[in-house]
Amino acid sequence: MQRKYISKAVINRLPRYYRYLGDLLEKDVVRISSKELSEKMKVTASQIRQDLNNFGGFGQQGYGYNVEYLHTEIGKILGLDKKYNIIIVGAGNLGQALANYSDFERRGFYVKCIFDINPRLVGLSIRGIDIKFIDEMEEFIKLNQVDIAALTLPKAKAPQVAADLANWGIKGIWNFAPTDLHLTEDIIVENVHLAESLMKLSYKLSEKQNPADK
Repeated sequence: MQRKYISKAVINRLPRYYRYLGDLLEKDVVRISSKELSEKMKVTASQIRQDLNNFGGFGQQGYGYNVEYLHTEIGKILGLDKKYNIIIVGAGNLGQALANYSDFERRGFYVKCIFDINPRLVGLSIRGIDIKFIDEMEEFIKLNQVDIAALTLPKAKAPQVAADLANWGIKGIWNFAPTDLHLTEDIIVENVHLAESLMKLSYKLSEKQNPADK
């Protein structure tokens, strides 16, 4: 059966639903209506219902949504009921920050190793995660199940490293290098451009401080 097409906008909202529902669980909230959820998320109730109807709806008329059930189901949609092993390529400030972020493990993402070319970093460990020479990466991937590679590399190096990772069997690349990666369709790439996000914030600040004449 052909899989239903889900728009990118809906997919982008799913992690937000998951995060907000997680916050509600921590506050022992048992159920919530689409209207109440819309007020918290600043998304219309109609949009929430449309988004969730793509996956079956999950709500009950007159009751709303069971928070724990909806949180669990969205987690399954996002693949968070599985475990993923990650390597980080680049042990600079950003790579080290990712390795230090223990919340990944709560979501099922486990950093197994970090790779770099700097001999001053190789041999150290971050939260028990070893830093190895990048020359050891191919062997490590072949001997261990690695699902995702996070790239925190300079722009010039990222494309070749990504191509090597794809050849060695990596199917998911989380790319923080300031360049878009273009690989074969069977490789899933999530490009994260921190500078672009900051530019969007700058635009919004500028727009607010210098509103157009009306």
